[in-house]
Amino acid sequence: MKIKLDRLRFGTAGIPISTPKRSTIEGIIQVRNLGLDAMELEFVRGVNLKPELARKIKYTAQKHDILLTAHAPYYINLNASERAKVEASKKRIIQSAERLHEAGGWSVVFHAGYYLKQPPGEVYDRIKKEIDDIIRQLQDRGVEIWIRPELTGKPTQFGDLRELVKLSQELEMVLPTIDFAHAHARNRGKCNTAEEWREMLGYMEDQLGREALDNMHIHISGINYGDKGERNHLNLRESDMRWEELLRILKEFKVKGVVISESPNIEGDALLMKKKYMEIKV
Repeated sequence: MKIKLDRLRFGTAGIPISTPKRSTIEGIIQVRNLGLDAMELEFVRGVNLKPELARKIKYTAQKHDILLTAHAPYYINLNASERAKVEASKKRIIQSAERLHEAGGWSVVFHAGYYLKQPPGEVYDRIKKEIDDIIRQLQDRGVEIWIRPELTGKPTQFGDLRELVKLSQELEMVLPTIDFAHAHARNRGKCNTAEEWREMLGYMEDQLGREALDNMHIHISGINYGDKGERNHLNLRESDMRWEELLRILKEFKVKGVVISESPNIEGDALLMKKKYMEIKV
């Protein structure tokens, strides 16, 4: 069964920088020592987690009440022209989901693909078909976690809010990962006001129901962007992200789930956001 969440948790994209001995298990313990309550396993260069270690990770995370998510490898394009690349992409998502499931995790995020100058409607249909097959394979293996295509940071990448919401309506086990920094960069500086965030969350609630806001997988960081969208992530205080206002809107909508800091100083900004969020009165 999918994990039910009672609040909005804050955590790091990967092992905190301050972890004395760099391992996933030590990272989970450090997340707890810092006063955070989530961590994203970064499978970005490959899924190299063995099942035995996954079980140990599950024990440690449950003992310390740390919610685990995972980021599937970056080398994914479900719209690749070569069939072999599509199948390899699917395999990476399936492996990420299986390992996270074995580790007691909740939600796996991935960048679904690129338009490759093709009509967005055709790309949507192709990506939907591949994700549907991924979900069927996971269900056959008894893996039940959220599968999360991410809101991406460049207009050349598949994954705007409407596409992700439509996928979530049409496929089981699917909800979006909302990367607010990516939304800001993809839209060349827009998506950075209370009104726009209210519109985004209101649209999700209207189209997907309360379940979507009770199970949000969120990425927040500062971001550097240009005409072509995302360039690189920044620390919150070195960026133009109006992150304090964003946290206020998340509280206003009573969002539950997880906020993962993808800033370069991962735990610094995770702690900054958690502290600010706890202080907000709405």
